[in-house]
Amino acid sequence: MNGIIVVNKPQEFTSFDVVALMRRLCGQRKIGHTGTLDPMAEGVLPLLFGSATRAQDILPDSDKEYEAGFRLGMTTDTLDIWGEVKSQCESRCAGDDILQVLPQFRGEILQVPPMFSAVKKNGVRLYDLARKGEEVERETRRVNISTLELLSFDEDRQEGMIRVSCSKGTYIRTLIDDIGTALHCGAVMTSLVRTKACGFTLADAMTIDEIRELTDEGRQAEKAQTILRSTESLFDEYKRLDLGEKQAFRFANGNPLDVERTALRNRAGEGMIVRVGRKDGTFIGLGIVSGEQIKVYKMFQNI
Repeated sequence: MNGIIVVNKPQEFTSFDVVALMRRLCGQRKIGHTGTLDPMAEGVLPLLFGSATRAQDILPDSDKEYEAGFRLGMTTDTLDIWGEVKSQCESRCAGDDILQVLPQFRGEILQVPPMFSAVKKNGVRLYDLARKGEEVERETRRVNISTLELLSFDEDRQEGMIRVSCSKGTYIRTLIDDIGTALHCGAVMTSLVRTKACGFTLADAMTIDEIRELTDEGRQAEKAQTILRSTESLFDEYKRLDLGEKQAFRFANGNPLDVERTALRNRAGEGMIVRVGRKDGTFIGLGIVSGEQIKVYKMFQNI
């Protein structure tokens, strides 16, 4: 099995839990994912099967989209509703108050990773230190918030929802905590759903129950193939280059191609990445333009 299955991760499952379960359901050992979701988060989790795991470090669409619930007037050690309460106050914010502070969190901003996160400090996961009651200094990170919208806000309950489109490595819990600080009342995340990742949305995702129902009668790998998306679909934003048999054989064996002898002549820029395949639609891998050649960037066929 080589390709992608998009899972709608349920609450209380870690991303590794989902991978482990899918290994059993699909009869496939080589599975990776495209970005960790916290156990209490739900939503889009694309899983890479077989040779598709080679795409993990070169995914072109790294931006993700979330819908997150929040509550004003409290803080916790985990920055979400499931942590130990650190402070509480009576919050009387209006929706307009929130709208006034949101602009300062759009665009490129700095974030400090939460203590309860998988980031490593001197080789140790921060959450392992946090569980021991330790707090250490963390380096700030630059992230990009391309969209930050207030979807709803209940002034009586001081609870609401935001939509966030952001770069890889953004912590929504930290974003909400920082918004609470800007409002001088504190805030915690109460729910999190990832609605988009790697170009896939919730409409593309299958629940664990749906996948289990499909594969629970034997022939797991054969049945899983019916919901498997092509590895090439991860790279749809790149132009496709179809090759004849001789050129395809040459490229598939790791040899560069002469740009001028391909359909990219006069249209190829330095560093341009293309999907390379055969005229029958078969996907071979990715190529990158270097000088007058198209070199192998990443091979996916026959791995």
